Amino acid sequence: MNLDPAAEDFAFEPDLDIKDLISLEDVMEEMSLGPNGGLIYCFEFLMDNLDFLTDPLEEVTEDYLIVFDMPGQIELYTHVPILPGLVKTLMHGSLNIRMCAAYLLEATFVIDRPKFFSGTLSAMSAMMMLEMPHINILSKMDLVKGQIAKRDLKRFVDVDADLIDDDPSRKVATEAEQRKYTDPASTDNLMSGASFHKLNKAVAELIDGFSMVSFLKLDVQDEHSLGAVLSYIDDAIQFHEAQEPREPKEFDVDVDM
Repeated sequence: MNLDPAAEDFAFEPDLDIKDLISLEDVMEEMSLGPNGGLIYCFEFLMDNLDFLTDPLEEVTEDYLIVFDMPGQIELYTHVPILPGLVKTLMHGSLNIRMCAAYLLEATFVIDRPKFFSGTLSAMSAMMMLEMPHINILSKMDLVKGQIAKRDLKRFVDVDADLIDDDPSRKVATEAEQRKYTDPASTDNLMSGASFHKLNKAVAELIDGFSMVSFLKLDVQDEHSLGAVLSYIDDAIQFHEAQEPREPKEFDVDVDM
């Protein structure tokens, strides 16, 4: 089910598309809103017309795995309470759907360690905001093959705060360079200075202190990788526990004595 009002191209045709109710393009044009404001308006409109979503779901049995494709704008998951309200409606209302959030962070983020911890902090914020079973996934692993050692990759999967201090790309200024006057507003100083490092270190230690975030690796071209992620999702939603037990088949066995 597509709940991204800005999505245009689909690998598979969705069974339900929010754009049949409202689209971001129409909202931006008619309401003179930007992309983020338009997305919030679209979901507020969906919450006011929930029967568009809930009526078709009433017909779906527990035998089906329902996939909700969501927008990527992080503000929806960390700043406004609309999606948590939608989750509560689906999980605790008459539908009583067992759900699991899958937060995808591109594996290319591991190349830039401050960027990785920024993405990890957003993942943790979404976990706390949505209050539901949750897995975090490093997607597009095929894009970083050969760029990072397996030993180092393990420190990203089980997030290690010391990655900030061990960052090989971080430039450590000498005492003479620190005493030399530089423009504090320059991009180089903002993004590579001691204050920037302290900020990144504080973010990393905050994430480490909560010990909530770890990642699964996903390469969509690897069948075993896909199977592992699906297995974690099955466990999170207790899929197998909900299945009806099957009667064992009876076999006629001829035994010659």
